[in-house]
Amino acid sequence: MAIYKVTVATGDMVEAGTNNFISITLVGSYGESRQTTVSFLFQPGKERTLSVHCGQDLGPIVLIRLHKWRLFLEDAWFCKDVRVTAPNGTVYRFPCYQWLEGVTTVEVREGSGKKLVDDKLQILKEHRHQELAARQEAYRGQQGHGDKANFGQVGWWKNFAQGWPRCLSVDSILELDSNIQFSSIRATNFTGFLIFQGASHFLSGFLLRRSSWNSLDEMRTIFSRTQGRDIGGCLVL
Repeated sequence: MAIYKVTVATGDMVEAGTNNFISITLVGSYGESRQTTVSFLFQPGKERTLSVHCGQDLGPIVLIRLHKWRLFLEDAWFCKDVRVTAPNGTVYRFPCYQWLEGVTTVEVREGSGKKLVDDKLQILKEHRHQELAARQEAYRGQQGHGDKANFGQVGWWKNFAQGWPRCLSVDSILELDSNIQFSSIRATNFTGFLIFQGASHFLSGFLLRRSSWNSLDEMRTIFSRTQGRDIGGCLVL
């Protein structure tokens, strides 16, 4: 009997948690574990720890499978990473950093950087091929709307305007996978920061100013509220 300690971390964004069911399968060089339920309630920024019991030693853990399913309502989950501690104390880290939506299974490789020639196991070769195919499909766009790029099967693109760089052949960003879209959380933070800075510059008199600056000292007075701003070779704190 081999017992593996597994720690699953959820991202710290506001909506990263989920109340859907999450389970995990460990895949090693000598075999794989049974699918083991982690939990049905994940909170943002928190970790869940469980033990996975296997009938035999799995050898080096090369990848994991995260399974997400639901009974009723959909609740997307953002997995930060997974850490697996083997019976001999070896720790394997699996960086995920992606959204899991719907009823799905996601395979995540162990985080050590490896080249294509380093993949000796057939399951790793298949995973690399499937990952490449999935990425090509995600960036392919709508096949009938654009021109095929000159660099093979990387994607379908369209011309936004004559002389402009090509863009993805989609009518809306909502057609893109959540892991490709710009994070709504980051967009909200960016908008909030923009409003705050605009209000700050308005109150300091910067936005209403119509005349030239008289000196760098005057500029420092205006921008001194912005931490870390480099003005005239000095760092204003």
